[in-house]
Amino acid sequence: MELLPPHVSPESPRDSYLPLSSSHRSSSVNGTREPDGVTFFILQGLSSLGEKQMIFFVILLLGYIVILGGNSMIIFVTLTDPKLNSPMYFFLANLSFVDMVYTTTTIPKMLSGFLSEVSTISVPGCFLQMHFFIQLSVTSRGILTVMAYDRYVAICNPLHYTSIMTRPVQLLLITGAWVFSVVCTLPATIIALLRPYCGPNMVKHCWCDRSSVRQLACADTSMDNIVSLCFAVLALLTPGSLILTSYVLIGVSLSRMAVTQRLKAFGTCSAHLTVVTISFSSASFVYISYRVGNFSPEVRIIVAVLYAALTPFLNPVIYSLRNKELQESIRRTVSRFRSAAVSAMKDVNTVS
Repeated sequence: MELLPPHVSPESPRDSYLPLSSSHRSSSVNGTREPDGVTFFILQGLSSLGEKQMIFFVILLLGYIVILGGNSMIIFVTLTDPKLNSPMYFFLANLSFVDMVYTTTTIPKMLSGFLSEVSTISVPGCFLQMHFFIQLSVTSRGILTVMAYDRYVAICNPLHYTSIMTRPVQLLLITGAWVFSVVCTLPATIIALLRPYCGPNMVKHCWCDRSSVRQLACADTSMDNIVSLCFAVLALLTPGSLILTSYVLIGVSLSRMAVTQRLKAFGTCSAHLTVVTISFSSASFVYISYRVGNFSPEVRIIVAVLYAALTPFLNPVIYSLRNKELQESIRRTVSRFRSAAVSAMKDVNTVS
């Protein structure tokens, strides 16, 4: 069942879910209500699951803790360990940062929604959440594309790698990923923001999903659909094509190498290739679930939530398991903290 504010009665589809103080204006002439624009949205989430929501709350909370902890560890060791000074780790730290911010745009609000009867969000907050959620998702794929190019240069042009991947070039590539994400997401967000929203204001999702919010607009959204689709295709196909091209060229170079060199080169790409496969396959599955009528709304929401948390959750796990340099750096960092803690305890015992 959809949650209603306590003072609202289900009169009609247009009158449902609208607080009188913000969404409707009473006419003294004929007693009817005229739309006055909503000031906040209600996030339905998984309220239809009842007490089973707590299962998802616990799973999501634990996953969010792992996301913050794992990605924070990667950022810390890449910034503090001088042995991790290659461009690959610079890009990995940026990817971890994006993953942390990306999940923070939605998961805390979802967690609070599980614990409250009605989860609301202001109209400006809704569109900010919508924009940054999509933009950061595109940014992460842009960084994955940059990392694919980095692997291409390292394997196909090893002698010129250091002269090509200089720090200015690294910064330029990261900036390009951010600019690309803004170009792909800002126009659709601006168009959606300019639409009138006079009610209902129930968003049938755990966050301000663009397609769910679009259904609430009191205007023709055909142009919105076209613009969103065009930029979505651009945001998916451009990174996907560039990554595929990089790995095709890498494969051609690997075919000319000896077996030992081939295995070593493949080892440097395995973690990135795994992350790319998971990211694009899960995004494709979400796209399909939104367009197949057999999926219930609850299943679509759960699939979207899992997609939003899956890649940021797996990134630190995959890179930690498949990268020996990163594993050794984490061990050194943990050992330093352990030694510092032991020394501090000894100092405290000595003083006491």
